[in-house]
Amino acid sequence: MPRTPASERVRDAERTRAELLQVATEAFSEDGYSGARVDEIAERTRTTKRMIYYYFGGKEGLYLAVLEAAYRGIRSAEQGIHAADLPPADAVRRIAELTFDHHHEHPAFIRLVSIENIHRGEHLHKLDSLRDLAAPASTLLEEVLERGRDEGVFRDDVDAVDVHMLISAYCVFQVANRSTFGYLFDRDMADPDVRARHRRILGDAVVAWLTA
Repeated sequence: MPRTPASERVRDAERTRAELLQVATEAFSEDGYSGARVDEIAERTRTTKRMIYYYFGGKEGLYLAVLEAAYRGIRSAEQGIHAADLPPADAVRRIAELTFDHHHEHPAFIRLVSIENIHRGEHLHKLDSLRDLAAPASTLLEEVLERGRDEGVFRDDVDAVDVHMLISAYCVFQVANRSTFGYLFDRDMADPDVRARHRRILGDAVVAWLTA
């Protein structure tokens, strides 16, 4: 019987791992760490519970991999911004809009962050790699802020983490409170027109704050 080429085995392993991460992301974001079950995740994929332990070492290893992949997703998106090619105000608006779009398109990320905060970052603290992942985000913003200060268009009493927090707070609220806020005020937060207006408000607010 012919042997499967090594390159094909590698691709199969990568596909299996990617599928497990995708299904586990949905499971953990919906049911939390305690509620999600490894055997159910295995049933929803084309693999077995044994393979989850083979690739990730167990439930906690799988959850940590899901968290890291979720944060890596937003960091990867940020790297696609060519901020140096834009005027400072346009660049910071672009960063805010990209964050807004990413969070709306990845609600599972917001749920995972919320779950981690409920548990006081218990698992997040085990991922030193996330500190390294966070560095490019603050560096990107700091470079834009520095250019804006040098050009005399940005205030000089805020730093990159301040701006990042403002953007994140607005974007996370949009997704995390979509059901409750939308019900209380009878507004469809996912409506394209509402979403476009809120996206524009975020960019206006950040730029206005920095240029005040």
